[in-house]
Amino acid sequence: MTKYKLNNDTLNQSPITLTSYLVGQDNPDKENAGNTKNSEGDTVTNGGLPKERKISLQVPANCKCSEKSNGSTVLSIPEEKFFHQRNTSGTIKPTVKEWIKQKTKSSCTKKMLHKRIPILAWLPQYNSEKAVSDLVAGVTVGLTVIPQAIAYSNVAGLPPQVGLYSSFLACFIYAIFGSCKDSAIGPTAIAALLSRENSHGFGVDGAVLLCFLTGCVEFLMGVLQLGFIIDFVSGPVSVGFSSAAAIIIATTQVKDVLGLSYPGGKFLQVWEQIFEHIGETRLWDCILGFSCMAVLFLLRKVKDLQVGPDDIKQRTNVHIFFGKLIWLISTARNIIVVVFCAVLAYVFEIHGVQPFVLTGYVKPGLPSFALPPFSTQVGNNTYNFIDMASTLGTAVFVVPLFAILENIALAKAFSNGKTIDATQEMLAIGICNIASSFVSSMPVTGALSRGAVNNASGVKTTFGGIYTGIIVIASLHFFTPYFFYIPKASLAAVIIAAVVFMVEFHVIKPIWRTKKSDLIPACATFLSCLFFRLELGIVIGIGINVISLLYASARPSVNVEKVTSTFGCEYLLITPDRSLVFPSVEYVRAVVSKAGVKQGSSSTPVVIDARHIQGADFTAAKGVKSLIEDFVKRKQPILFYNLKPSVISIFQGVQPRDFVYCQTYIELNELLKKYTNNVAVINVNNRDHS
Repeated sequence: MTKYKLNNDTLNQSPITLTSYLVGQDNPDKENAGNTKNSEGDTVTNGGLPKERKISLQVPANCKCSEKSNGSTVLSIPEEKFFHQRNTSGTIKPTVKEWIKQKTKSSCTKKMLHKRIPILAWLPQYNSEKAVSDLVAGVTVGLTVIPQAIAYSNVAGLPPQVGLYSSFLACFIYAIFGSCKDSAIGPTAIAALLSRENSHGFGVDGAVLLCFLTGCVEFLMGVLQLGFIIDFVSGPVSVGFSSAAAIIIATTQVKDVLGLSYPGGKFLQVWEQIFEHIGETRLWDCILGFSCMAVLFLLRKVKDLQVGPDDIKQRTNVHIFFGKLIWLISTARNIIVVVFCAVLAYVFEIHGVQPFVLTGYVKPGLPSFALPPFSTQVGNNTYNFIDMASTLGTAVFVVPLFAILENIALAKAFSNGKTIDATQEMLAIGICNIASSFVSSMPVTGALSRGAVNNASGVKTTFGGIYTGIIVIASLHFFTPYFFYIPKASLAAVIIAAVVFMVEFHVIKPIWRTKKSDLIPACATFLSCLFFRLELGIVIGIGINVISLLYASARPSVNVEKVTSTFGCEYLLITPDRSLVFPSVEYVRAVVSKAGVKQGSSSTPVVIDARHIQGADFTAAKGVKSLIEDFVKRKQPILFYNLKPSVISIFQGVQPRDFVYCQTYIELNELLKKYTNNVAVINVNNRDHS
């Protein structure tokens, strides 16, 4: 029941006036000098808190009034009728209906709508200047993505049109839901490689279903806000994975550069096949492949050339024009090389010569919009959805994880210090993959290379993706017959020239300078991905990281030193450097006991400084109880200093005997002084008895 003071003269009135008083004043009789009135007419204390407040209330029939001896009347109101049920911490617990209503209301605000559909936030401020910048960036990325999409289809072991199918619808979706203007959504080298390794003979149907399931997992992670999962993939593990993936991707393209044709996509298997068939190398494919790589590397460096004086203000319009022209040639180097090679192959073809292995037939037109394949037939076997999903196995989780990692890494690279909404990116990429699976797409995400092109092109909003999508659609409608003449060696050169820079051997030196042990998960991930499977390599790398974290948790650093108090009492000060949890309890207990016996001679007081102990668990509490009992048995004092209130309550939960703790240095000195006095009294009594 909640009680209010009630004036007798208003007892029979309805409504009545109640006066509530602030509870918890240190000195209620203190003068109220300087008290003021707030906007509601309440009396406010010097501290700014309401001290007395009058409330008008209609008295219900089930309220009770009782008169006190001092003449005042107390009105008792049943709390369960007028107040929410409170939990043990004193906070109000809303009902399920109120919680749902509150969540729905907070989710339907304008701010939340702009957060979840970012296009609504920037579209009203969209202008012609931004439109021109987005157009230039979108077209540039479109010219980059076309050869990459065809090449990544080859990496994934899929027909060339599948890469193009994967490159347009996601651009439109991300323009609406994406929060990173630089992210160019489409097929990537790692996603293509993961699709190839997990196709299990399902072909296009398996890749499309993997795209759908990838989107579902990503969307679910966004809804449940599981972005913290990617934090378990450390920098060294990510470096090892991406480097191994780049080498594997480049290895799978070597056969096309040499003009060879044989099955197999594993690292060792590919090199074994290369050495077996090296005598079958096609000379002109080999020359074309290596020439294309040389040109691509050269054009990549061309953009760093400076045109005109060092001072930008001194450059003329001619300097600026040629500078932008050189940058455009460098940026569009992939499409330039591929188009040149296709024209060259066409010229040879019309003269009756075919020196290169060509891409061949590319299905023209847009794909049909249909549900993802929830069943497929391989040979004489029919697989339903459950069979296909179980066969895809860990890929259903590994592909979404790395799709998110790639896109968030891209977003952070070009964020310019702005915070990245990982939840929104998960939702956006998830929707992109789900929608793309309806147009026969393989898994898609943001590509770092195309993101760099987007950023360098001066993109202003995600609307640049619209123009990229239009370029891809136009190519499917009008240019697919000409894709027939693209030499496979030129596409292989495009891939190798792109992924070779993903091999991050340059980070070994910084890792060695900072923390050498981080090279262990990096090397383990790299070698496991290279010689076994990518998923296995990631699991091994994360496992090594988790084991190292658990070891550090199980073996905290414990500092032991002898200290003398202000009044001359010598004691051992023991300071653990982290929280007490079940893996570390026995170790800390052993260290403290050993120090108490050896350095403390089983008599010197031991003070455990708990300033770094932010939390504990049941096992830690039981261990501390056993530790206290050990010290009590040998009559050696043990004190806990700087314990957090939450940790105190955990320790008290197991009811330890003689659990002594203090919060301040003054209290610690008083306890030590008391111990010194007790020892002095005992010594005097012993001398008297002797």
